[in-house]
Amino acid sequence: MNSLLYILLGAVLVLALNLLRGRYASFVAQKPSDYMSGPEMFDLRQHMNGPIACEGVIYGPFGRVSSRFVGAFECSWEGNHGVMSEEFRYDDGSIQNRRWDLTIDQNGAIKATAPDVVGEGEGFQVGSSVQLKYRLRLPDSAGGHVLNTVDWMYLAPNGSIVNRSQFRKFGIQVAELVATMRPVSIEMKDAA
Repeated sequence: MNSLLYILLGAVLVLALNLLRGRYASFVAQKPSDYMSGPEMFDLRQHMNGPIACEGVIYGPFGRVSSRFVGAFECSWEGNHGVMSEEFRYDDGSIQNRRWDLTIDQNGAIKATAPDVVGEGEGFQVGSSVQLKYRLRLPDSAGGHVLNTVDWMYLAPNGSIVNRSQFRKFGIQVAELVATMRPVSIEMKDAA
């Protein structure tokens, strides 16, 4: 009887520790205030303006790369309202287009909409980071599921942006995206 009790107590302890780690020491536990300081402030209106090149990978639920992609973005701002048009080209030959409408208030709060976003995304630009949370509807070809998304962008010292996003269904991580974004320089446009 004691053995069974110890096994149950051990299982409860492991579960509790995993829940605490997920709540306080994981990717989704980050807060915008964690990034208040930094050598440069991340302002979407400045750092994501004009043409942007993107490269990245998507990890499946078991941590293996399930897809690779490159992207071309065009971002424009009028005051605190911005439009970001994205074109993604995946390693399987498929192409995905998305258009984000973004609004930033004077405190750095972000509101974001896109055709495949359910409702409105919300986030903050604080210090050297941007956080955005939204519910993303997958295409019918991928099951049409709605995933809770946490999207973090971090400004690198050279002006590039490192993006990490996690996608969850019923609280379980089903995918993760890691990408870099950088302004397309005049020389790069001329070489293309």
